[in-house]
Amino acid sequence: MRILVVEDERALADAIARGLRRQGMAVDVAYDGLTGHEMAFVTRYDVVVLDRDLPGMHGDEICAELVRSGALTRVLMLTASGTVADRVEGLQLGADDYLPKPFAFDELVARVQALGRRATPAAPPVLTVADLVVEPAKRLASRGGSPVDLTRKEFGVLEELLKARGAVVSSEELLERVWDANADPFTTTVRVTVRTLRMKLGDPPLIETVVGAGYRVPDPVREEAGA
Repeated sequence: MRILVVEDERALADAIARGLRRQGMAVDVAYDGLTGHEMAFVTRYDVVVLDRDLPGMHGDEICAELVRSGALTRVLMLTASGTVADRVEGLQLGADDYLPKPFAFDELVARVQALGRRATPAAPPVLTVADLVVEPAKRLASRGGSPVDLTRKEFGVLEELLKARGAVVSSEELLERVWDANADPFTTTVRVTVRTLRMKLGDPPLIETVVGAGYRVPDPVREEAGA
């Protein structure tokens, strides 16, 4: 899941980013409205955690433009004001959810995860292919009944491949969905991660390399149904 945090309180923004990364999310940060606006329209984010009172460009404007653009990005608006009128106004602007400061971090994570599920076509809570079982919400993976210990990036890559339901996912798409803006677009990190993921999943191999296109995990059930 790719998240953008737009918050001018740097300590808070960095704390949110660190916490979400610990949950396995790819997180970018902007400390003002203009930068946040630019980033939100350059990269496809699942969720934007958006402070309302921002320098440069107000959070209300960013939210309204995202809604007008028709983007699937979901907006969780933050504000220091917790009045009912303020929450109603934020939701009327098009925000998908609203969280007053101060907030419990566990609640923020739960709201971001819920919005992330709405940002893309719904995937089942348990992803299965052959004898591989992946539970994204619990961040658990097993094959043949045996647990598979994966790093956050390996789990993220596997989840994206399974969500594609047999379609090819390019290295660029994996880099965008699993890593953050600090990732070098010319790096071999995706290839290396896929290689270690293959090793951990064992035989018979599940991940195919489609030369010049990317990677896929064939879905025998869907392919048989389409045959």
